Amino acid sequence: MKYLEVHRFALLEAFVNLSFRQLQTFREVMRANSLSEAARSLGRTQPAVSAMIASLESQIGFRLFERDRGRLVPRPEAHYFYEEADYILGRLAQTALTMRQIGNFEEGQLRIVCTPATSIYFMPKVVAQFVRDRPRLKVSLMTRSSKVVEESVASQQYDIGLAEAPITPRGTLDTCAFAMPCACALPAGSPLAQKEFISPPDLAGHPLALLFSEHRTCRDMLTAFEEAGVLPIQRFETLTFAAGLQLVAEGLCVSICDPVTAASYHVLNGAKVVFRPFRPKIELPLVVLTPTYRPPSLVAEAFGKELKGALSDLIKDWH
Repeated sequence: MKYLEVHRFALLEAFVNLSFRQLQTFREVMRANSLSEAARSLGRTQPAVSAMIASLESQIGFRLFERDRGRLVPRPEAHYFYEEADYILGRLAQTALTMRQIGNFEEGQLRIVCTPATSIYFMPKVVAQFVRDRPRLKVSLMTRSSKVVEESVASQQYDIGLAEAPITPRGTLDTCAFAMPCACALPAGSPLAQKEFISPPDLAGHPLALLFSEHRTCRDMLTAFEEAGVLPIQRFETLTFAAGLQLVAEGLCVSICDPVTAASYHVLNGAKVVFRPFRPKIELPLVVLTPTYRPPSLVAEAFGKELKGALSDLIKDWH
């Protein structure tokens, strides 16, 4: 027993320097209980397999097999070695499979943070398309205000974020901005729905639902009215585009809306509201954020491309 324990320690030390091919050859010889069968299974010649076993024994410092009239008879140490070799080769195979899955974006974790408006429909839709054929990929999708999205990604807590501009320039953030063209939201029965696009003179006398006065779309909308010489009737002030769309659906006003919210409303709420391009163009910048000091995983990099492609497609659809 003491003899076997000494050899066990020698075997464990030897594992550090053994090659994959040596372990694979040894395991196949043990499984086949025959040099010729092992050689056939491995696609090698019998002398090559025999030489590999001999080099293995030379490297670990003692014999694993007794030679009996051309046959290899495993010694007790060989059975112990077989268990260890089989375990290590199994782990290597599993690791190789895992790395292939990672390389194919099938394995890993993706951490996303975005604004409430983009989290209702747009971002879940992009995520769903990305993970549909990747059941082992885990996703964390959190909703925060634009400022908190910016801070969270800058502090390297998330792989990717989506927020409204302006974004504070900082060395901890990489940014990619998209100018999202806003549309005019009209009650479905409005005569204005027959027009190809809507401009401020078309809205003279119509009550408006606009975002709070500090928001850039509200400022840009009022500027457009002023430059057109039209007096705006701002009846409703809202915190979100979605709230304004509900008021439009009730036939109480018209509104201006970003394409992300418009797409969400169109899919989730039917045809009570119609959207037409607004001229002059009013844009809401959305910014894809990634942390500067943490290289993106393969999954995060692939999802970032998918997200940017979806934003580009949305811009084309709502122009």
